[in-house]
Amino acid sequence: MIAQAHQSERKPPAAGERARFCAATRTVRPVSDLIRFVVGPQDELVPDIKGKLPGRGVWITGTREALDEALRRRAFARGFKREVRLPADLLARTERLLERAVIDALAMAGKAGLVATGFAKAATALEHERVVALVHAAEASPEGVRKLAAAWRRRRSDEPPVAVGFLTGAQLDLALNRPNVIHAALLAGPASETFLARCRRVERFRTGDQYPQAAEAVPPARPPEREEYDRDDQE
Repeated sequence: MIAQAHQSERKPPAAGERARFCAATRTVRPVSDLIRFVVGPQDELVPDIKGKLPGRGVWITGTREALDEALRRRAFARGFKREVRLPADLLARTERLLERAVIDALAMAGKAGLVATGFAKAATALEHERVVALVHAAEASPEGVRKLAAAWRRRRSDEPPVAVGFLTGAQLDLALNRPNVIHAALLAGPASETFLARCRRVERFRTGDQYPQAAEAVPPARPPEREEYDRDDQE
């Protein structure tokens, strides 16, 4: 997971940020804290991780607990105003799609030249580049992780290391199109921020809601019962 979250991520959403009503927790949250679900072919519920699929959507706070609560309360049937098919593995499927979005974002960061792969290149990047995070394979040795964290602290004694460590070596290989990736340094850039934002979504889904203040920071734009779904996301 992300070893150290940026403090800025805990601030309330900016004015004007889109918000939706969570059909599970009955709170209004910024879209970045939510996961959208739509009805796909054969009337089956589909997690719309990127929020771009057509049709009416129901929004749920992006945690396993909230999604489980939505299923228990039949929030999807209420939101879509009809019965929908619920995959038996909906929670696992949603988590896989969130993780897949992380891999896709890392691939984009790699193509943008923002990933220094390998222990030696990561260490060199820490000395000479603006590194925003370290990426370690889940099976990486603790010693290698420790040494890179120490290199980070030598350059930035006032900043705890930001480290992502939930992807396997095989997933890193796939994202970066090279074999045997165990350690990497993520350089500053828009694609890197997208990657880290998607990592935080995975972490939030697995460990629970880390930003409870966001539920109260955005006033509802219209009565909650009309916010359980959106028609075509026309805003």
